[in-house]
Amino acid sequence: MLKQQLNIRLSQKLSPQQIQLMKLIQLPTQAFEQRITQELEENPALEGGKEELETIEDDYSNDNSDNDYDEGTEVIDTEINIDEYLSDDETPSYKLSANNYSADDEEKQIPYASGTTFNQYLLQQLNTIRLNEEEKEIAYFLVGSVDESGYIRRDVIDIVDDLAFTQNLFTSVEKIKSILKLVQELDPAGVAAQNLQECLSIQLHRKVLNTSVSLAIRIIEETFDQFSKKHYKKLLKKFEITEEELRDAIHEIEGLNPKPGGSFSGNPQIVEHVIPDFAIKITEGKLELTLNGRNAPELHISRDYTEILKGYKESKQKSKSQKDAILFIKQKLDAAKWFIDAIKQRQQTLFVTMNAIMHHQREYFLTGDEQKLKPMILKNIAEKIDMDVSTVSRVANSKYVNTPYGTKLIKEFFSESMKNDRGEDVSTREIKNILKIIISEENKRKPLTDDKLARILKEKGYPIARRTIAKYREQMELPVARLRKLI
Repeated sequence: MLKQQLNIRLSQKLSPQQIQLMKLIQLPTQAFEQRITQELEENPALEGGKEELETIEDDYSNDNSDNDYDEGTEVIDTEINIDEYLSDDETPSYKLSANNYSADDEEKQIPYASGTTFNQYLLQQLNTIRLNEEEKEIAYFLVGSVDESGYIRRDVIDIVDDLAFTQNLFTSVEKIKSILKLVQELDPAGVAAQNLQECLSIQLHRKVLNTSVSLAIRIIEETFDQFSKKHYKKLLKKFEITEEELRDAIHEIEGLNPKPGGSFSGNPQIVEHVIPDFAIKITEGKLELTLNGRNAPELHISRDYTEILKGYKESKQKSKSQKDAILFIKQKLDAAKWFIDAIKQRQQTLFVTMNAIMHHQREYFLTGDEQKLKPMILKNIAEKIDMDVSTVSRVANSKYVNTPYGTKLIKEFFSESMKNDRGEDVSTREIKNILKIIISEENKRKPLTDDKLARILKEKGYPIARRTIAKYREQMELPVARLRKLI
């Protein structure tokens, strides 16, 4: 039997304007300009450039600092009560929906000049080799299985199965291996290898044989695991060689390319240009913060649309087609006003957030000394500006600031705190920098273990546990002592 039940539930949902603002805040300058261009193309009620008539200029100056702020977005004051022109109380459908898209829906591809791909380059070489139809089909399939690094990361038995199911070609493991050896003779050296060991071995066999190369081949083919773990004493004992001979062989191996596909010159390269969103200057001992002027475009609502509304209001007879047109105009006008408001709020949010960060790290921005970076987490800044932590995160994650010491990613100024032996809070970034310097200056023949690193830092006034040292070292992508050892 069905039961009716009444439940009261309180929930909070973001409005379309709030969603739009959050999306705009997280965009860096270059992506923000593209978003402006897109909106201008899609909404005829929104226009760029200065409005000839009266404009309102926004000034986001900070009373508590000597910072300057670029001019705000110029917008005409168009408080249009379009609902007066509509006779029905019916809510237009566009008010009931929001243009919410996930990050996965955004178009992130950048067009670039076309060229010969890595696989095409391999196929061109393959076409110069005389093969029968079966061999050619297998060779083409193998080349198609080469990834962008130049490897075929699949077992031969799996390739045999795929050829049977997809190409209706039944062959043997031995046949695949023989054709694979042929493909591995193509350039660049090491291509179509199934693992790093095989890749390095192929490249060494292409070299002119001498004592060092011959030893390098034996090391890779017979003791690859010991070599990769830098067990040099075991290598010296096994091959009965001197340290000088081992050093020469290792030099030959270090000159090889572990990713032959990455060396292909025909691969299109996409270069990312960083555009600073903020600039910090020092003037007479005071910090001045400015927001990149490209974040403050001049936008206004089309006056042609307001004239259309006036004509509709003065019209005595209002047809259904006119009403549909006025609904369309209302949708575009609302979207334009929402967008302009969101831009103004974005400007203010960016400036206020960066201003708080600048003041928190004042000593660093005045001196450039990274040891003067204070511990700072998102919550510290969020509390100062009375905003949500997620908002601060959106500003910090993808924005750059131009300082007298170079262009910096804002999120790099954030770090947790630890106490030194004097009970003072110090930034974990300061400790990481000291740790990095110690490792760079160590004797590479006897690299420092994590225990020794912890003792050295303790002597410098930073009592840190060994496991914390290991965590910081991994975060900086520094290997353990054994893998830092040189012969």
